[in-house]
Amino acid sequence: MLYQNRFKRFGILTIAAVFFLIFVGGLVRSTGSGMGCPDWPKCFGNWIPPTDISELPADYKTQFAVAGKEIADFNIFKTWTEYLNRLVGVLIGIFIFITVLFAIPYLKSDKKVFWLSFLAFILVGLQGWIGAKVVATDLATWLITIHMLLALVIVGLLIYTITRSQDFVIEQLQPDSYLKQLIVLSLIVSLVQTISGTQVREAVDQVAMRIDNRFLWTDQLGSIFLWHRSWSILNLGVSFFLMIRYKKVFHQHSIIYKSGLALILLMSTQALTGAILVNFGFPGQFQSLHLTLGSLTAGLQIFIAILVFTKTKFLKNTNV
Repeated sequence: MLYQNRFKRFGILTIAAVFFLIFVGGLVRSTGSGMGCPDWPKCFGNWIPPTDISELPADYKTQFAVAGKEIADFNIFKTWTEYLNRLVGVLIGIFIFITVLFAIPYLKSDKKVFWLSFLAFILVGLQGWIGAKVVATDLATWLITIHMLLALVIVGLLIYTITRSQDFVIEQLQPDSYLKQLIVLSLIVSLVQTISGTQVREAVDQVAMRIDNRFLWTDQLGSIFLWHRSWSILNLGVSFFLMIRYKKVFHQHSIIYKSGLALILLMSTQALTGAILVNFGFPGQFQSLHLTLGSLTAGLQIFIAILVFTKTKFLKNTNV
């Protein structure tokens, strides 16, 4: 149907935009641009931020103090990086609002599609509020972590909603009673890896305040870094094992099999960026890339899980 295709296309665009926002958010954090705009929703009291320090009042450091502390010197790159982050966030809100409008026809066929879309819109509003609190608390690390995890919740919700809205079945070549259990295991491992990754990021922030030499940071991260790396290896191992099962259970041209291959590629690339971070002094651009790849990996795992649990069917009379 026309409305199904329209909802699907715009929903996919919205998901892509959310991943771009995650990338920009990672760039903001890795470049230390989080306080580039010390107030919210405006930036230095204006809707369009300044391009030169001469546009600011002489006492701007105290006038725009955060949590009772003077802000740092004006930096045009950090200011406009944070401003871009906010603009993309607003764009996401508009996209999801349009997605809700496109979901209205589902009120007649599948009400959950509409209400899940509406829930995603509400969560984006909550995400914006948390973003404001992040600025107001001078980048409280625990709030940044919640900010990141909520973004993944929104992604997962959108993926489920869009997949649910489409009518298709993926044929299983043979029954596999353990496949769903393995999928659940992979999601649990991925969740632990993600949470430990946010804790590593928090530890990096703390170490960066004490040590300027980035090549010394890894040794200061403690057991949480080893924990994160171990779960990353386990996650990759479980995904390889699942790939073997997919090859037996599904056609090699099926979306599940192809998604499994893409997942292995993403995980391997993310592991490579992690190795670069550890061995080359945590270069900022790779911090953002590592975060984005991790988010894409989590999103793809969620997508595969949704397909396996809701769209697969074993046809007993198949001749394939």
